[in-house]
Amino acid sequence: MKLSRIIGARLWLLFVALICVLFVSAAERPNIIFIFADDWGWGDLSCHGHPYVKTPNIDRLSKEGTDFYRFTVASGVCSPSRTAVMTGHFPARYNIDGHFAWVSSNERRNMPDWLDTKAPSLPRQLQLAGYRTAHFGKWHLSNNMIPDSPLPIEYGYDAYGAFNCAGEQMPVHEDSKHTIDFIEKCNLEGKPFFVNMWIHEPHTPFHTQPKYRWRFRELDEPNNIYASVLSHADARIGEVLDALDRLKLTEDTIVIFTSDNGPARASRPAKLALMHDTATGVGYGIGAAKGITGGRKGYKATLFEGGVGVPFIARWPGRIAAGRVDNQSIFSAVDLFPTFCELAGAPMPKDFRPDGISQIATLKGKGKPLRTKPLFWKMKGAWPSPKSRPYHWVSYAIVHQNWKMMTNSDFSYVELYDISADPLERNDLSNHKVDVTKNLLQQIAEWKETLPAKPTGKVFSRERNRTAKNSRKEQSHD
Repeated sequence: MKLSRIIGARLWLLFVALICVLFVSAAERPNIIFIFADDWGWGDLSCHGHPYVKTPNIDRLSKEGTDFYRFTVASGVCSPSRTAVMTGHFPARYNIDGHFAWVSSNERRNMPDWLDTKAPSLPRQLQLAGYRTAHFGKWHLSNNMIPDSPLPIEYGYDAYGAFNCAGEQMPVHEDSKHTIDFIEKCNLEGKPFFVNMWIHEPHTPFHTQPKYRWRFRELDEPNNIYASVLSHADARIGEVLDALDRLKLTEDTIVIFTSDNGPARASRPAKLALMHDTATGVGYGIGAAKGITGGRKGYKATLFEGGVGVPFIARWPGRIAAGRVDNQSIFSAVDLFPTFCELAGAPMPKDFRPDGISQIATLKGKGKPLRTKPLFWKMKGAWPSPKSRPYHWVSYAIVHQNWKMMTNSDFSYVELYDISADPLERNDLSNHKVDVTKNLLQQIAEWKETLPAKPTGKVFSRERNRTAKNSRKEQSHD
């Protein structure tokens, strides 16, 4: 009898201990708000020294969190960059090397018409861990021109409002409103949440409002337009931060601000003019694009640091250091999937092999400056490089340890940089580090062999069948 009481007491203590561990683990799991801007340059923040753009709310994230200077996305353009965040894979694994457009354009570029719904999906994994998940803002893992493409809900979201997708297009400035409504609902339910707030700014068309134009009335019109749309985006981010404060969720929520690629710039002088976008409506065109890269080479659609090196600021009070700058850790968009899953206690998909690594230690200031797992990029480069677009020649790139190497499509030209010592890519070392260059080129060649020759799966619109039929009819009349 005494022995049974002892065993029972020990089992009870073990049960209580297990409950405590589970409770602590649950308490450590943060809510996650991932703010993904569109074409926001590294230098387009007042906390990064912009001469006239004012971003007090993003600056607040920097003061209360850590600013990572060496973060890169997985592409110089939108859709592949977003694919990497969603899947934890390099987008070339899905033949997504450019932005999703009309079916004929996707087909011509050997691309699918949307991201496969069976691909690994970050929100789906977070759902399995008990998170409520939502997406508000730009989608572009398909396009609104493809009406039979899957809706965002099919990728693991409990709620969404989006544009650049099939179905109804959410007005671009309603992202913060829907985000706050969703947070309030989850708070009432006592559920942890994950929200993608993928904002439109500062992508063309530039949709301005008089209030924000007035703030920068001393500037000429193109700069006034550019500053105003960034200020409006920053204000909406502030609304979300204020809602977290009001609901007393600030300390329990990790907030990340970053961008899908570097800033867009016209390759030649462009007049200021209005344009119409089928998803977002009428606004100003590329003539008002004034984004800056903080000294990094190139702009959007390049694999130089101006195209893939973007702002990345993370705040989680008490866990991520406040007011800190990390200018050493090489952090990638493909790392977000494993990082968020580990933060949330979410399982990885079966047989999943992420291209990234968990960066929780890096977020908490305990990471290693050199990266041992290589990063790869693939884009369509123009060779020889046109004079008007001198940085658009790169087709493949790799970062391994302290080295970054880029090459054209047939590997006949390379440039090599010590990316740790030379993050602005000023000193090409390819002629001085022949062995390093040869080794990295071999790694790219081997990685290239692992990529699919063409898209597979249920990733094609019915429009392709009509296009093929029309093509056969035209041939029969030749």
